[in-house]
Amino acid sequence: MAYYSSFQLLGFFCLMISFLQLILLQALAWGPDVPTQGFVSLPFNRSFYHIQKPYDVPEDQRYSFVNGIHKCWVYSTDKPHTTTSQTMPRTEIAIQGYNYSSGVWEFEAYGYVPYGTSSVCIMQVFGASAPHATTLMLRVYNGSLMYYTGPVLVPNIYDKWFKLNVIHDVEAAKVKVYIDGCLKLEADGRGGTSHAFKCGVYAQHNDSFYMESRWKHIQVLRK
Repeated sequence: MAYYSSFQLLGFFCLMISFLQLILLQALAWGPDVPTQGFVSLPFNRSFYHIQKPYDVPEDQRYSFVNGIHKCWVYSTDKPHTTTSQTMPRTEIAIQGYNYSSGVWEFEAYGYVPYGTSSVCIMQVFGASAPHATTLMLRVYNGSLMYYTGPVLVPNIYDKWFKLNVIHDVEAAKVKVYIDGCLKLEADGRGGTSHAFKCGVYAQHNDSFYMESRWKHIQVLRK
């Protein structure tokens, strides 16, 4: 039978502690990022956004704000948001007062998409160079959250709150998307001279009859 001195046992325990510390440090390093670090949160209230909704229905029939939660919904049979628009139906929170043409800007919010909502844009960075209209679109197709029509960022987004951060660096022409603190996408910008953030539901081709998304703790930040 082998016997170990107290010094040998002490050395063994010290080695194990060092090993566990290394594992912990690696776990922290690989954990969620802090996408808002270095940014300043700007004031945000009703004076900084308006609701784009079908032009022929009252706002309260397509949008509500109750207990801190914005709820946007629309039907595939709805009219566009203006009488002259040829676009698909939408109910969107269109942020105004923070339109930008330079700098590094960030959108942060918690989003929720109920089961069945499909072929819809739930968040966009509006503004781009022709022939594009947007720098970024986050869409939901059959439960998958996508960058436009692909790639898939989150395979099952239905019926759960998720934290969304979108960072747009105009000069670098880059857009980053974080979901629950983890970087999911880095894409090139699409030019344009003016940009703005929007979230809600904006129907795409082959859309579901009913589309809905919910949002809370919306913030606009700037570096």
